[in-house]
Amino acid sequence: MLQRYHNRTNFSNHIREVPVMATDSWRTDETGALFDAILQLDSAAEADRFFRDLCTLGELRDLGMRWAVARLLDQGLHYAEISERTGASTATITRIASWLRHGEGGYRLMLDRMADSRDRGADSRDRGADSS
Repeated sequence: MLQRYHNRTNFSNHIREVPVMATDSWRTDETGALFDAILQLDSAAEADRFFRDLCTLGELRDLGMRWAVARLLDQGLHYAEISERTGASTATITRIASWLRHGEGGYRLMLDRMADSRDRGADSRDRGADSS
């Protein structure tokens, strides 16, 4: 969902509204408050409860699918394979790939953070097995 901003343009004493797509139109007090709320969640169970109340089932499925697509792209899978596995259209996969490469860096941040978390978990399991 994109919000449109309107610039007032004066041509020959005629004022008209000209729609302009603002790149940061999603950054509002409301989205800031939402992100602040999300940062207060302490567990996956709390996230489950909060996001189920916040989102429709379709929105949750779409978000989950987008995250799955990003993870599969990061693994180097071909678009056709990703589409088959997730049900995402190639247009959606292309859009996610573009954001993964040229977006705000959020996908990359979380993919790297999740990989680091998995690596630390594997390291601690390996150390636990070595100490027995």
